[in-house]
Amino acid sequence: MLRTGGRRLLAPGLRRLGLGAGEAGPAAAAAGLRAYHERVVDHYNNPRNVGSFDKDDPNVGTGLVGAPACGDVMKLQIRVDEGSGKIVDACFKTFGCGSAIASSSVATEWVKGKPMDEVLTIKNTEIAKHLSLPPVKLHCSMLAEDAIKAAVKDYEAKKTKMGQNGENSPSEKVAEA
Repeated sequence: MLRTGGRRLLAPGLRRLGLGAGEAGPAAAAAGLRAYHERVVDHYNNPRNVGSFDKDDPNVGTGLVGAPACGDVMKLQIRVDEGSGKIVDACFKTFGCGSAIASSSVATEWVKGKPMDEVLTIKNTEIAKHLSLPPVKLHCSMLAEDAIKAAVKDYEAKKTKMGQNGENSPSEKVAEA
C-alpha cells in the first residue's frame, strides 16, 4: 500500500528521468529523451547487495561518505576473508539519487572476490564510464570510490587495533608461564 502511494507521488519526477513506469516512461524512451543509461536504470530498479553487516565484526570494514552539495549519503561495507585477504561479500545502503544508488550497486559487485589492494585501484571514472553517467552525476561515482577506500581503511584500522590489543601484555606472559 505504502509502496503504491509512494510510487504515485514519485512517478511524475521519475518518468521525466526515464526511471518510472507509466505513460511518459516508454514515450520518453521512444523519443530518445531518457536521461540515464539503461545500466543506471537497471541498478536503480534492481539494486544488488542492499543491506548491512554488523559494523563491530572484525572482518567487516565500513565506509560512510557523503556529498554535502547534493545530500547523497553512501554506506558501503565489505566482509574480508582473513586467510586469503579477499573480499568475500559487500553490501550498501545509499540515500540519494538513482545515479548514487547505481554507483553503490556496481561498486559492491566489482569488489566481491578481489584482494584488498586490487579494489583500491577501482576509480570513479571506471564506474562512471560503465554506467554512462552524465557529467553532472560524476560526483556519485566519486562517492562510490571514496566509500570503497573508506571501507578498506576501516577494515585495516580494525586489524591494526586488534593486533595491538591481541598481543599478550608482559603480565599475561608471566601469568601463562
